[in-house]
Amino acid sequence: MILEAQQSFSLTHPHGQAAALAFVRDPSLALSRVRFLRGLAGNAEGVRGELIVPVPVLGEVDLPFFSLLQVTPDGATLTPQLISGERAWVEVSGTASADSTGLISFHFHFVAHLATPEAEGWGGAAFEKMVRAAAGRTLERVARELPQGIGAAVAAETAQ
Repeated sequence: MILEAQQSFSLTHPHGQAAALAFVRDPSLALSRVRFLRGLAGNAEGVRGELIVPVPVLGEVDLPFFSLLQVTPDGATLTPQLISGERAWVEVSGTASADSTGLISFHFHFVAHLATPEAEGWGGAAFEKMVRAAAGRTLERVARELPQGIGAAVAAETAQ
């Protein structure tokens, strides 16, 4: 089962473009206050962790991810890497660019890969449909929470 969600938004870094660029080029810092991430580790090469998605009936599903970080002249990009040997994982891609005033434009795209048992009969098909709908809504909710989490990281950094 493959599910997708996207989120685009903008935030202003109060210390201008240089601080905004440093912020988006440090995924450990930029994503540090996002509630649905666990085991976040990032450096100049990339970012890895687990996206925690609560799914009715299945409980909490941990979706590992690894994305390469590439610095661009106006920000950074995340390019998802395939993860093998997992029943469930997520591709996390994104772009962040900062303008001369410190306005940062973000765009994230999530593609979740969930292995589910083969649906047999109407009961299995109904279960798969329920899981797909619930997981899809949850992934969209997770994406909608990104602006708040990244905004909290900006606030925490500027408060120092």
